[in-house]
Amino acid sequence: MSTDEFNRLKLRVAVILTNPDISYLIGGESDTITTFPPFFDLQMDFLCELSSRLRDDTQARRHSDVLSFAFWCRRGNLQRLREKFIDGHARLGLGAVFHISPSNVPVNFAFSYAFGLLAGNTNYVRVPSNNYHQVAVICDVLKQVLALPRFELLRPTSHFFRYRYNLEITAEISSRCRGRVVWGGNESIREIRKSPIDIRGVDIAFADRYSLCCLGAKHLAGMSEVELDRLALDFYNDTYLMDQNACSSPHLVIWVGEPSDISRVQKEFWKRVLRIVKQRYRVSAKAAVDKQMLFCRNVIDIKDVREVDIGDTALYRIELGSLPKNIDTLRGHSGYFYEYGAKTIDDISTIVNSTYQTLTYAGIEKSFLLDFIVKNRLAGIDRIVRVGTALNVGIVWDGLHVIQALSRIIDVD
Repeated sequence: MSTDEFNRLKLRVAVILTNPDISYLIGGESDTITTFPPFFDLQMDFLCELSSRLRDDTQARRHSDVLSFAFWCRRGNLQRLREKFIDGHARLGLGAVFHISPSNVPVNFAFSYAFGLLAGNTNYVRVPSNNYHQVAVICDVLKQVLALPRFELLRPTSHFFRYRYNLEITAEISSRCRGRVVWGGNESIREIRKSPIDIRGVDIAFADRYSLCCLGAKHLAGMSEVELDRLALDFYNDTYLMDQNACSSPHLVIWVGEPSDISRVQKEFWKRVLRIVKQRYRVSAKAAVDKQMLFCRNVIDIKDVREVDIGDTALYRIELGSLPKNIDTLRGHSGYFYEYGAKTIDDISTIVNSTYQTLTYAGIEKSFLLDFIVKNRLAGIDRIVRVGTALNVGIVWDGLHVIQALSRIIDVD
């Protein structure tokens, strides 16, 4: 970036900071645009300090998603990510990056910020419009860490704010940034993309996705009670912690194996899941009504419903006799799952499209699942992860290396 380009960008970003319709939680005082090499020691130390303070914070410990973010920021994980990132190229951040977080996942904004920071950028983060307690907790601790003298250089790189839905503000900020990271539904992203970013900017969108879970029935049937309990808890963490709102939370459960093995383990598995749900989860009145309405629509619309289990408002199960091509449009929430028994994993090859993101698995070899995806050249499924790790966010997301995308290579030949 030339000096003239940098100064023009600085002037344009200054306009962002003075808009009276923007409410700042952190930052807003400086128009300095700072760039660093990716995984610079200062950023690493900053996120490690943030991790430590969040894990010690009484309010943070009330929220499992905040603690998950804190755990992600620990030094061991960041060091592992840095080692995987090194590709022999000299890099710097793009400059100013605008992050637009989804309204239904409270902690997503923090991960997006961490990606932008690790890539070496100055970050403008629009936090969820909903007043989630998690947002306040993370921002309070962020302010504490940014106030430390050793992180003075990072203060101009960290701006967190809210504003009511306003395409004019979004367009204003977008046009003044070298990068934009948008998380949200398809329609929201289409609207935001009507606002162009800087002419040389990088635009990344993480749109609506669909995820599923594959369970090997024969292997599960041979599990001990302790192992089944652990698996049920892991499945609960993948789904109920975010009310199935996370794009990586499964809506469809595929049981793979002989019908006899499936019937033997299926009820045992769900019995354990329901027991955990009753101990840890509270279904709101609205969610209960919404689930009942969804069930009524499903019974009318789905032609091949084999069995249903709605014995408890906390857990709805719809077992399908076949997989409709549009099953990715069937979305559960608050503990609402579709099931299908398949003799082989090949049964799902006809339904997977580019909307599919995460496949969680248990009782099946991950190498077998990878071979299946590559062999069939499936348009979707970007992640294969163990049950219990669906919500683990990585710097590779939706098949894209985010740190690489938000930094530029300085090529030397």
